[in-house]
Amino acid sequence: MIKRTLNFSNPCYLKKKDMQVSIGFPEHVGKPDASVPIEDIGIMVLDHPQITLTQALISALSDNNVAIINCDAKHLPNGLMLPMFSHHAFTEKIYEQLESSLPLRKNLWQQTVIAKISNQAAMLRSIGADDGKMQYYLKLVKSGDPQNVEGRAAAYYWENLFGNKSNFVRDRDEDGINAMLNYGYAILLAVVARALVSSGLLPAVGIHHRNKYNPWCLASDIMEPYRPYVDRIVLQVSEEFPESGELTPEIKRRLLQVPVADIEIDGKKSPLMVGISRTTASLSACFGGVSRKILYPEFS
Repeated sequence: MIKRTLNFSNPCYLKKKDMQVSIGFPEHVGKPDASVPIEDIGIMVLDHPQITLTQALISALSDNNVAIINCDAKHLPNGLMLPMFSHHAFTEKIYEQLESSLPLRKNLWQQTVIAKISNQAAMLRSIGADDGKMQYYLKLVKSGDPQNVEGRAAAYYWENLFGNKSNFVRDRDEDGINAMLNYGYAILLAVVARALVSSGLLPAVGIHHRNKYNPWCLASDIMEPYRPYVDRIVLQVSEEFPESGELTPEIKRRLLQVPVADIEIDGKKSPLMVGISRTTASLSACFGGVSRKILYPEFS
C-alpha cells in the first residue's frame, strides 16, 4: 500500500481519535475536524511553529512506522523522528549489521556507487547532456571506491545537470535550486530511514559514511542511487519557476511528491517509497548472509 505524505504549514492541533489523525484549525472553531487514518500515513511534515501534537498521537504514529519531519524557521527540514523498533527480529538484525565484515561493506558501497553513477548518467542522457565521462567513471569504481570516483562523477554531474553555462554550484547553504534540492533530499532521507528501521536496521551505522555528527549515515549511503529522482523533480520545478528564490508552497507541494515518484527495480515498477523498502530488505539480507546484492532502481 502506498503511504501518504502529509504536510502541515498552518497553525493546527493534531490529536488521535479512533485511530485517525484528527486535524483542528483555529479558524475552524465550531466546525468538525478533518481526519486521516493513521495506517495510511508514511511521512508527516510539520512546517509551522504553532502546531500542537498529543503524546497519544505521536505514540500511535510510531506504532505505525510513520516518519515525522519538523522544519526550522526557514521552512527547511531539520529534524526526523522514527520508531525505535519496527521489526520482529530487531536485535538479531542489529547484530548482523554491526558484525558485518569490512570486505562486505566495501562491496556494498561499490554496488551503491555504481548504481548512483549509472542513474546520474541516465539523468544526463534524459536531458540531452553528454554522459560519456560518466560511463568512463563507472569503469573505475573498485571495492570501497578508494579513488573517490563517486565525488569526481558528482562534480561532472553538477556541472552539466542544469546546463554547462548555468554556473550552478551545489552548496547546501544557498537558496534557489540548492534549497529545493535540500528539501527534496530531506524528504528522501526520511523515506529511506523509515524503510531501514522497518527492515530492522540502524540508520546511524553506515556502510561507508562515518561522520560522527551524522545520525543517518546508513540512510545517507542508501539514498545515493535515488538522488536523481529528486534531481529530476527539482529540474522540472526550476524550469517552471525560473525566478523563484524561495520555497513557495507550490514548490514544496511538488517536492513532496518524491515518495510517489515512479521507479523500476529488476523490471518491476513501483512508487519510490515501495521500491526503497525492497532496497532496504535486500540490504538486510546481505548483512544476514542470504544475499550479496542490493536491489537498486534503474533510472529511466
